[in-house]
Amino acid sequence: MQVRKTLLAALTLSALAAPAFAADEVVVYSARIDELIKPVFDAYTAKTGVKVKFITDKEAPLLARLKAEGQNTPADLLITVDAGNLWQAEQEGVLKSLASPVIEANIPAQYRSSTGAWTGLSLRARTIFYSPERVKPEELSTYEALADKSWEGRLCLRTSKKVYNQSLTATLIETHGAEKTEQIVKGWINNLATDVFADDTALLQAIDAGQCDVGIANTYYYGRLAKQQPGLKVKPFWPNQADRGVHVNLSGAGVTLHAPHAAEAQKLLEWMTSAEAQNLFADANQEYPANPAIKPSAEVAAWGEFKADAVAMEVAGKRQAEATMLMDRAGWK
Repeated sequence: MQVRKTLLAALTLSALAAPAFAADEVVVYSARIDELIKPVFDAYTAKTGVKVKFITDKEAPLLARLKAEGQNTPADLLITVDAGNLWQAEQEGVLKSLASPVIEANIPAQYRSSTGAWTGLSLRARTIFYSPERVKPEELSTYEALADKSWEGRLCLRTSKKVYNQSLTATLIETHGAEKTEQIVKGWINNLATDVFADDTALLQAIDAGQCDVGIANTYYYGRLAKQQPGLKVKPFWPNQADRGVHVNLSGAGVTLHAPHAAEAQKLLEWMTSAEAQNLFADANQEYPANPAIKPSAEVAAWGEFKADAVAMEVAGKRQAEATMLMDRAGWK
């Protein structure tokens, strides 16, 4: 009997001391469109043998789900768009802070959380678009200049309810302060040619149709639409090249606080910042790689080079509430 007990104890200690096997599956909560993210996960599975199970939903439901599940969540990784959403997830306490030399080497600090809770994976410029039939490029200069009287009745904007515009406004506040930013935003609203649009695609189509002459939108929406409509009469313009640069935001990810397979999730996240994965991100969605060592696709590169705003993307989250209230005061619906 004593021999049995001793043997059982030895086996138990041996099991506890044995190294844990790597997870053969990682679960991802993703706010990205399935066809954009699946090729990346498929490539990782082919490379490592680790399966990636992903559940797709909007940002808010995914965040609510993570909070409700708490320690019982099956999610190892959260992927979403816009630094404002990632910052919010960090503030809600659902992301784990990481110290990763791999990510730090691959992604510039301005596109990462200062605590290591999340990192950017791909970039999109929220820039000015114009009709080459009705606007000369030399008439354009900055975001701020779109508030001038010369653009009265010629400007299109997307709704202020979308986080992309909230982040743009947040960075304007960081640069100019609230008072001046509110003057700029009021100028934009005074110059609107029509009601605000629900999405960037409709805004770009309105410029093409002559409903307005200029607008502000994300580059990847333009890339998609230009593929569908080769004759699209809309072009991008890179504003603020003489000062701070073009507003750039990102899609990104973080390991969840209670990830069942945190180590494997970190490996996946690190791989997504590598050259192999960065090329997949860029090619799939007409985005810019967050890793500066990787070139954009030929289609994206054809739009021309630009200087990007160097403001840390955390600002988009930290000033989001302030930006939202300012936009509301200015009458941006």
